[in-house]
Amino acid sequence: MVLRRFTPIVLVVLVASFSAGVRTLAATVGDAAHGTRSYDDYERPTTCRSCHDDLYEQWTQSMMSQAFTHHWDEIEYFELAVPHSEKDETYADAQHGCNGCHAPTAYLAGDTPPQRPEAGTRANESVHCDHCHTVTGFEGDVPHNFNWVSDPGRLKTGPKPGVVSPHHDTIENEFIKTGDFCGTCHNEMSPHGVWVKSTHLEWKEGPYYEQGVQCQACHMPQAKGRSAKMGAEGMIAQHLFHGAHDPGKLNGAIEMRANPLERELPYDATAVINVQLFNGKCGHKVPSGSVEDRIMWLHVTATDSEGKTWHLPVDAKGFEGEEYTIAADVLAYQDMGIAKDIPNFEGVQRDGVAMDEMDIGDRVFRMAYFDPQGHMTMQQWNTSSLGYDYRIGPRETKVESFTWELPEDIAVGKVRINALLNYQRLVQPVADFLNVPADESEIQIINTASTWFEVYE
Repeated sequence: MVLRRFTPIVLVVLVASFSAGVRTLAATVGDAAHGTRSYDDYERPTTCRSCHDDLYEQWTQSMMSQAFTHHWDEIEYFELAVPHSEKDETYADAQHGCNGCHAPTAYLAGDTPPQRPEAGTRANESVHCDHCHTVTGFEGDVPHNFNWVSDPGRLKTGPKPGVVSPHHDTIENEFIKTGDFCGTCHNEMSPHGVWVKSTHLEWKEGPYYEQGVQCQACHMPQAKGRSAKMGAEGMIAQHLFHGAHDPGKLNGAIEMRANPLERELPYDATAVINVQLFNGKCGHKVPSGSVEDRIMWLHVTATDSEGKTWHLPVDAKGFEGEEYTIAADVLAYQDMGIAKDIPNFEGVQRDGVAMDEMDIGDRVFRMAYFDPQGHMTMQQWNTSSLGYDYRIGPRETKVESFTWELPEDIAVGKVRINALLNYQRLVQPVADFLNVPADESEIQIINTASTWFEVYE
């Protein structure tokens, strides 16, 4: 969701990255661009399919093609953001601004709020071919809140020089190769001036940016092929845009190891287990993106030689705000009651422990979002402050310790320690409250680790 208001000005944007030379474009940006175009200014994705068949089919499987139609985005927009904005003018832009990134052509055409996906309007095209390939740059110092510059027409931009098409003109655009291109929608500031999405900024502050590794290297990896039926074979950027909704991308995103502080212990001793978690795969923090919705947690158990199993709560580290990073049976998300017309709404379970999704004491890797009343929220437009950022940064290692006083009934012999790192795109109690289809809150196992120690008499 993208909401922040932009000053309504008309900008003259100088685009100097095209291989055919410099050209000057008059373009409106941000809020000023709302309603300045029509649907007819942009070609339908099905038109692109006639030549770019493989890339089109890849795109149809991606979240880019579902940015407006995906069930959770639909529910969040139509059942929370729009009614909330109608009740509080602070968030009036939600009816329009969310579409700046989820249905940009609808936004530019002034078709906001669009009809729901079941109506089959062109808003359903979501983030489509002709939008991305007619973006020429961005306005301002930091790409965010759909501050891209759109220049539709016969001329399409792309990453390669000298490409010839029978249907349109093509020109090289350096901007489309950069992470800044992605940042125009993968950074977001709330109406309260809080960075509620910052995937691009996280990348830019990390080691991959310093080494020149762009977002596209991981999310649009290149492979040999043809971008069009009549095109020459070469290295082609894939258009599946793998990310948080792709199990293959999530698998192993965080590496895990575990070890006991001591390998042999008497039956009445205290064991200490360390679990190391290393983000060696992602160029941004984990979780990233819609951090207000997402939850990743570490669950550790011990099983003795007779098969008895115990859950091990994490050792607290003592930093301010840590209570939001340790699973607990508490309520949150009270501001959903505004859109749902539930006065004095008490909220729903914050983490899912009451629904057996995790255990009290599990370590949660998150950054809490808070509404103006100080309640934890998953509504980014209503976010006025952020809690402690306890996510795992690129190439960062976190070590979690579990101090366990051995129980009286523990059996002599080997004790197996199992660590499980789980992830959900949407916290289960929120999904249940809003009747979100089950796949959005499906638990994905990111990784596992195990170790052991011996208990003797």
